[in-house]
Amino acid sequence: MHKAEPYATAIYCNVVATAKKKSLYSVHPSVAMNQKWIASLKEKTGRSLEEWLNLVKKSGPPAENDLRAWLKSEHGMATMSAWWIAEYAGGKGEEMGSPEAYLRAAERYVDEMFSGPKAARRPIYDALLKLGLGLGKDVKACPCQTMVPLYRKHVFAQIKPTTRTRIDLGFALGARPAEGRLIDTGGYAKKDRITHRIPISSPAEIDDEVKQWLRTAFEEDR
Repeated sequence: MHKAEPYATAIYCNVVATAKKKSLYSVHPSVAMNQKWIASLKEKTGRSLEEWLNLVKKSGPPAENDLRAWLKSEHGMATMSAWWIAEYAGGKGEEMGSPEAYLRAAERYVDEMFSGPKAARRPIYDALLKLGLGLGKDVKACPCQTMVPLYRKHVFAQIKPTTRTRIDLGFALGARPAEGRLIDTGGYAKKDRITHRIPISSPAEIDDEVKQWLRTAFEEDR
């Protein structure tokens, strides 16, 4: 009986550690779209993803751009499907195939964004992430390779490392004119979600103005 106790304790500790390690991040909306696309690919095109990848490996051109064009011209594939298959064929996109894979990748994306000489910006990022997630239970942070968008119903803000010393906090604020520290990104004219930004070089610069614009962007995303 006593010999089993260390083993049971180890299992308990592993379970507790796993529970405590719950990610700060949420699954990117594109993951569900990607899974739906994979599930319907056989019916829509006559081949599963695995079958397309085997064909591509055997007969397709090696360069990603050429492969997309080949899939569209030779096989009549829609642009998005051609794009995704080319990415999978090039060893990309696997993180979009399941929620678990994405969340593992999300942690890696953030670590890589703030590694090496860029590590000094991590405290700014951590403070901005905490501020964004604290706006409401419906806020989701879904990291990409170069930025971390914040979602409610849509992207209402994004945290983007811009230089070794600066992070740009972007906002979806529509057509309003820039004022105070706000800088117009030109996004509204280009129909981008992010229309304004505030550059931040230290946690001390996350002041009441930054907090108010972030809350405004959050509240306007209804």
